[in-house]
Amino acid sequence: MKISPTLPAISAQSPDFQFFEPMIFVSEEVIDAVIDTLEAYSDEQYETQMETFSEAQPVLFAWLFSEEFELLNEDEKGYLQYLALIAWKSVVEVNGPLEAVSEQEIGEAEENNYEVLEASTAKKFRDRLDPFFEGSSQEDLLAFAEEAVLESEDDPDSLVSKEGREPIFIALKTIVDVLTKGDEE
Repeated sequence: MKISPTLPAISAQSPDFQFFEPMIFVSEEVIDAVIDTLEAYSDEQYETQMETFSEAQPVLFAWLFSEEFELLNEDEKGYLQYLALIAWKSVVEVNGPLEAVSEQEIGEAEENNYEVLEASTAKKFRDRLDPFFEGSSQEDLLAFAEEAVLESEDDPDSLVSKEGREPIFIALKTIVDVLTKGDEE
């Protein structure tokens, strides 16, 4: 007769119990609706949304203003903050309020994303992003990030410089990862 050790009873009410509900897919339609709403806002309404974002995700918001992005010019920094707001509002729109993310979660996700990018042997930047889509449960959010940095890659007057594409994409991918952390496949 086999005797198995007694395991402590853990219920959904127990402080040791962690239940991660899968994140609901954020569709292109939701992202477009968030963009349309933000574009219709006055400057004051937009600032209110940024304040709400900073209160809900203080560490993530502070990270967007960190030395991490000193390579970006001022327009790119502002664009990244706008894109981050869109990503956050889109995830919250379909999944409700989210737990605030930690500096450690951001660091681990960012490091992992840079490893994936550096492991790619593709020549074109667009092709280097393909591995991020493999197995992703949030393809539309990643497509949003990809389009944001490659929108006018051949335009010399593009908002995102060739040098800014990588850190902006990795930042957006990191944001998607940490905001949808209960959604790993």
